[in-house]
Amino acid sequence: MNSHMYQSTQRTLMSRQPVKISEDKLEEIREAFSLFDTNKDGQIDYFELKVAMRALGFDQKKDDVLRVLQQQGSGDGSKISIDAFTKVMSEMIAARDPADEYKKAFKLIDENNTGIITVASLRRIARELGENIAEDELQAMIDEFDLDNDGGINEAEFIKIMMSGH
Repeated sequence: MNSHMYQSTQRTLMSRQPVKISEDKLEEIREAFSLFDTNKDGQIDYFELKVAMRALGFDQKKDDVLRVLQQQGSGDGSKISIDAFTKVMSEMIAARDPADEYKKAFKLIDENNTGIITVASLRRIARELGENIAEDELQAMIDEFDLDNDGGINEAEFIKIMMSGH
């Protein structure tokens, strides 16, 4: 997250209006906190905070992590509670740009950096997920969403699919 996104998040936090994120995301936040609260005191320090944020998909610079601790942390600003962590991370997750998240997902699927998702890409993903999907079904997925008929799904097509909720 860049400093602009962090500052925007801080303005929202200061407004005291709760952010609505899914229960699944809240559970993910709580699990990340719990995982890195190694001494189980309900607080995490700078290093634990940085790793917990990274586990949730936010690779923060040192200054941004320290700022979170100073503004949301306990007493001396050296630790943050689960409640403050949940509040900060909920805001950060809510402020994410879905298109950026879909671009990251596309890159994970397009393992060979060809710029398109092919039947082979889908086969690999299905296998990694333990799914047994027939070759003709995989081809049908490609055919349905391959708008430019180049035999694969490019990044723009992928984002359009994801944004439309298919």
